Amino acid sequence: WTYGEGTKLSLQFKIAAFYEFKNIDNLHSLSKSLKSCCKTNQILGSIIIAKEGINGTVAGISDSIDKLVGYIHDLGFCSLNIKYSETPTMPFYRSKIKIKKEIIAFLDGPIDSDANRADSVSPQKWNELISCPDVITIDVRNDYETKLGSFKNATSPRIKSFMEFKKYIDTELSTYKQKKIAMYCTGGIRCEKASYYMRQIGFKEIFQLNGGILKYMEDIADEKSLWEGECFVFDNRVTVTSDLVKGSYELCRGCDEPISELDKASDKFEKDVSCPNCYDTSSQTKKDRSRERSKQISLADKRKTPNVYLPKKIEDYMKTAENIDES
Repeated sequence: WTYGEGTKLSLQFKIAAFYEFKNIDNLHSLSKSLKSCCKTNQILGSIIIAKEGINGTVAGISDSIDKLVGYIHDLGFCSLNIKYSETPTMPFYRSKIKIKKEIIAFLDGPIDSDANRADSVSPQKWNELISCPDVITIDVRNDYETKLGSFKNATSPRIKSFMEFKKYIDTELSTYKQKKIAMYCTGGIRCEKASYYMRQIGFKEIFQLNGGILKYMEDIADEKSLWEGECFVFDNRVTVTSDLVKGSYELCRGCDEPISELDKASDKFEKDVSCPNCYDTSSQTKKDRSRERSKQISLADKRKTPNVYLPKKIEDYMKTAENIDES
């Protein structure tokens, strides 16, 4: 079967995660054109644009994603750092195109994309770099992400958000400005943003994994991989394995943190309501709202009526995508 004239369908949605630091000015016209392209091609996900560039993760039919990526390239983003993966169910609920101060919040303002940044290291050369005894390997992600997986011997800054990484640089890394520092994150954007600041304050030898963990998983075979565990992703898959397929974790809708099978065995776990991480801090009002939402989703599933939060396969998506409102 086909989706539009001449378009062949697989049984998988195609996911594209991308970013590019690029000085841009026409934010409102860019936002309008991206919204139009996503609507026309029934693409869901999130795209953030700012004076410093573009950052997005989107999903749709394979040919539609290819059209969007080509369109973004034609708009002047010729050096997109992009990673692809597939999933049998749509990992997003709606389409969001937002204009912000930064494409990844860190300095409360845009960077100059023409300034110096970290040296980019390909996945093929990453193992050799982080295996050197004089290299300090830093996991730039949040604490809840690092607990699910990391590279061997990497240091976690134990931060709750990327905004806290600046303080970690200033207080913990400031004495290592002459050392070799290798940084990695999910897709590369956090490392690159941090490296602009680090170069500015005098760090000499800083390196980043090009394309982040996702590109490393895409390019490096398991038998050669130094990655251990699963990788948290910011969509409904929650985590992916080294094969870039959905991992073993789910998301607690009470606190939006990943939960394991062990967490789900706890008395404090209630599906879509709470988990051991948030049960004691979540109010009864919030729990009741979550229960009602879960109830409505369950009823919609039983009645076979549309609901934006129900997982959609390709065939379901074809029937309902055109009715999903853009945010």
